[in-house]
Amino acid sequence: MTDRLGELSAAGVAVWIDDLNRVRLESGGLDQLRREKHVVGVTTNPTIFAKALSDAEAYDWQVRDLAVRGVTVEEAVRMLTTYDVRWACDVMKPAYDASAGVDGRVSIEVDPRLAHETEKTAAEAKALWWLVDRPNLFIKIPATVEGLPAITSTLAEGISVNVTLIFSLERYQQVMEAFLAGLEQAKANGHDLTKIGSVASFFVSRVDTEVDKRLEKVGTPEAKALQGKAASANAQLAYERYTQVFSSERWQALADAGAHPQRPLWASTSTKNPAMRDVIYVEELIAPGVVNTMPAATIDAYADHGETRGDTVTGSYEQARKVLDDLAQLGIDYDDVVETLEREGVEKFEQSWLELLQTVDGQLQAGK
Repeated sequence: MTDRLGELSAAGVAVWIDDLNRVRLESGGLDQLRREKHVVGVTTNPTIFAKALSDAEAYDWQVRDLAVRGVTVEEAVRMLTTYDVRWACDVMKPAYDASAGVDGRVSIEVDPRLAHETEKTAAEAKALWWLVDRPNLFIKIPATVEGLPAITSTLAEGISVNVTLIFSLERYQQVMEAFLAGLEQAKANGHDLTKIGSVASFFVSRVDTEVDKRLEKVGTPEAKALQGKAASANAQLAYERYTQVFSSERWQALADAGAHPQRPLWASTSTKNPAMRDVIYVEELIAPGVVNTMPAATIDAYADHGETRGDTVTGSYEQARKVLDDLAQLGIDYDDVVETLEREGVEKFEQSWLELLQTVDGQLQAGK
């Protein structure tokens, strides 16, 4: 049988799974993915945890103990989620060791309600870092305007960061700037740069969902021809910016001190439109030094019928620019699209966090 995920990894794409739950940990399923399907990292978010804690009985014993102790719902959520993330870090440690700390990472997100509060975000990032206490942890910080200085200050403390909810090319440029500034400060603070990791989570499929909705309203043949094209074009142009920043003299000075580049991580890569190929956001975004974090269903789909055709990004820049230009010609406002997606992204994670709190609160009440 063709090892399609192996071919994807050999082409320079780190395969991560965008999911975590206690059942997957207890059953050995996560370790099996690492050993058999080239999965070398894990991402989580409030939506993933809300689903995990509402679905599984595997948390019951822990919830009962927390209820007896009378802890707050906020403390209970953090104890439950950090327990899972710490366990996942241990499962992924062989991938971390084998890649000299580049892969084998597991992410946990700061409270999304803090997305517009710089100091509180930075404080929670530090708290999560010492609470999980694993070298292969990533703290997820949203790429809001207020999140950018928190990213820099967190990296300056020697803490590894996954920057999340990036939609626009301009914001991505600012994220890379925040990363470089953070590493420069970390170096000045005496931290070992070889131990600090970072990825920039550039969201993909949600761009097509929003743009295609607007194209549908335009309704012309030209508009219909552009459906399903914006997301990959946007991500491909993000990779162009990545190659520019990480070939600069400023970056080279950090690389000489042992720093690892902040890799682009393609997030939201499951296909939302059933008319499109279910692995399109993997196949169209293959390039050296990227991460693609996929739901389990997308990993399975790629293992079954994904096609690795070498680098599908670096030769695509002009075509990608034309897609964005053509969209502008049709009246699709790029800035409004990405601002809408960032606002909705934060709101969705806030809503999931509130659902998570409600779920755990109900479980705590039942466990008393």
